[in-house]
Amino acid sequence: MSNKQKKSNAIRILCLDGDGIGPEIAAATRDVLAAADQRFGLNLELQRAEIGFKALAESGSTFPNEVVIAAMAADGIIMGPVSTNDYPPEGEGGINPSGFLRKELNLYANIRPAKSFVGLPPRVGDHIDLVIARENTEGFYSDRSMFFGRAEFMPSEDMALSVRKITRKASTRIARTAFELAAQRRRKITAVHKANVFRVSDGLFLEAVRAVRDEFPDFEYEEQIVDAMAALLIRDPAQFDVIVTTNMYGDILSDEASEIAGSLGMAASLNAGENFAMAQAQHGSAPLLAGQDIANPSSLIGSSAMLLRWIAKRHDAPRFVLAAKTIESAISTAVANPRTRTRDLGGKLGTNDYTDKLLEIINE
Repeated sequence: MSNKQKKSNAIRILCLDGDGIGPEIAAATRDVLAAADQRFGLNLELQRAEIGFKALAESGSTFPNEVVIAAMAADGIIMGPVSTNDYPPEGEGGINPSGFLRKELNLYANIRPAKSFVGLPPRVGDHIDLVIARENTEGFYSDRSMFFGRAEFMPSEDMALSVRKITRKASTRIARTAFELAAQRRRKITAVHKANVFRVSDGLFLEAVRAVRDEFPDFEYEEQIVDAMAALLIRDPAQFDVIVTTNMYGDILSDEASEIAGSLGMAASLNAGENFAMAQAQHGSAPLLAGQDIANPSSLIGSSAMLLRWIAKRHDAPRFVLAAKTIESAISTAVANPRTRTRDLGGKLGTNDYTDKLLEIINE
């Protein structure tokens, strides 16, 4: 095949650095993907575009329109963490890139594994291996719950209101995603809710989940109230397999589960829909750590492996699964040895040296 043909058949991955430690861990992720590409012949085309504060200074927007167009044309997206809480108002160019793409590309499923690693014991129990399937397009998130405007407003200077959106369609599709995940695992589903308080909205969510449950009669199924679930994750996280829940509950519980499993710095995450997928680290931009070569890139690298698995399924390309397994195995091998861990995990390696170790393992 000629170089021109290879380029035309390339899998285009749009890489967006983000803010804070984003550029450092995004660079590490690109290096790892390039190594996997070379070993497995993935024919990746790693494209780059600026978002966040750098884009704001250059174009007047944290998420320029040309980046939106590039994202819609890509086969996959990798987004570094962004400092959205520090952005100016939307009218002054402060668009949340993550929230915007989750809504515009209909990335309705946020899949967040929480898994402990050999040599890096969890904070509770002996071993954790669970996945949270978080609905990603509605709930209490004010930037994605209205046709026009935001779902948060102030009728008076002393009153702030927030509108929660729960639909049968969104609840049904995240439930089906969760059951399909469980079919590849231990076939157990835990639906998390607060229907004892939100009787209508969480009641609708549970109604949709139960309807999907009826399609999988041989699966183990349970329901937990969210506050009880937060306690159960601390008491005995090993009992859970796939957890399905609404947007805000999933956001909070997944951070809790990943930290219990070992470290939020190890937590992978994929935002997926029918036609698009975006890899993101679970953690934030950590601006105080930026530029010091101390950030742990494992979360974003692991998220990119999840993206490769999504691409493998979409393009019927098993070599992408092999590449994903190799990347995940490299991370597991590196963190198993205290000498090859990053500093946040008690090791001595910086971002660059840790990345070099991953590349060495991948290339073995």
